Amino acid sequence: MSNPLGNNCYCFTPLVSCIVDTPEACTIACVRGKTSPVTLADYTQFGDPFLHQPQTKATALEQIRAIDCNTEDLEAYLNACAEPCLSGVQKPFWQDWLLSDPADFLTPEALHHWYHQFYDHDFCWCVQAVGKQEIDYHFLILHPITGYHHFKQGITALKQVTGRTQRDLQRYMVAVIIGAAPPGLIRAVRALMDFQYLAQAPIVDEDGCLTIEAALAEFHEYKECITTAGARRGEKGHIIEHWQIPKLELLQSIPSSIQKVGAVIQWSTDTTERAHIDLIKKPCSASNNKDYKAQICRFLDRAEKCRSFSLATSIRENEFGRVTMDASREEDEDVEELVGEEDDSDLPFEQWRSSRPMTDYFSTSLRQEPGVGPQPCRTFIEGPTAFHLNYDPSVGSTNIDEVTETYGLSDL
Repeated sequence: MSNPLGNNCYCFTPLVSCIVDTPEACTIACVRGKTSPVTLADYTQFGDPFLHQPQTKATALEQIRAIDCNTEDLEAYLNACAEPCLSGVQKPFWQDWLLSDPADFLTPEALHHWYHQFYDHDFCWCVQAVGKQEIDYHFLILHPITGYHHFKQGITALKQVTGRTQRDLQRYMVAVIIGAAPPGLIRAVRALMDFQYLAQAPIVDEDGCLTIEAALAEFHEYKECITTAGARRGEKGHIIEHWQIPKLELLQSIPSSIQKVGAVIQWSTDTTERAHIDLIKKPCSASNNKDYKAQICRFLDRAEKCRSFSLATSIRENEFGRVTMDASREEDEDVEELVGEEDDSDLPFEQWRSSRPMTDYFSTSLRQEPGVGPQPCRTFIEGPTAFHLNYDPSVGSTNIDEVTETYGLSDL
């Protein structure tokens, strides 16, 4: 590639981030499920309060080359990969990619690594420590607050919990369990939440990284209070003594990831998760659940054709409308000098323009003769702003209680 001076230079695109969840990260790193995709820790070391050695590109490729087995014998090859906890992938896509390292480009992700971790573990610890009925009651008696989710039916019976709901639960949890759960458990849960909130900062400096590490260290200091309280339990209700949680081990790599590739909050799956709803879930809901893949493709193809037709008709209508708009501009030259020459006629997309006719209150005010019509004027200009007053209000009559409830004005 040539630079501005005309000199040819070798350019290499770095692989900065690959935004995936934990199982996909293990697949990309060529390791098995009970192994960290970014460090050399196995499942027995997930609860350690320190960061293990990174699973670098050189280390991973060396482990793959060390497998002395015929790759055509698939069963024997997979058995040979079991000891180093490899998945059996022989040629990962990043092996010849310069400036790429799984320990660096497998960046933490807020939705799967934090919010899902909170709902799968922290939330369950709090429910076990406080009790289902008691914690539901604590959420029920909370006053509704504008901008915050109010769980009027409790939280233990929630189904199909989304990332937004998990964030809303996280806002209340520490305040709700205070006084009802053991102090050590509260400190451990609060430390994890402090860690997650601090790590979401758009700008993190060296002091910020130290604060994040201190919050995680505080959790590991008090995590045994969770098991002592019997809050960490399995699906069948038995107490779990170990801390073999993959997402807990991934938290150790967040400060180092921030130092290498920047703030973690920029690596978000919100866009891709939203695309999954628009491109998969909605088309699938319009199918008959039989051979839905072909129906989804047909749905998306027809939707694209409709958008293309709408774009073509909008451009065509814009060409005819431009002549009329040019004629109207000649009549309102004085008004344009006052308002400014802002031209939006070149916007071809119908959805970018309002379908309702736009009234020019500047020209309406200038056409009024002084002293004629009702006073004060219904339409008038004050500096660069035009005001138009309605004679009939949108709300005819109401009382203070209705206004207070409608607009959430508790101190009206």
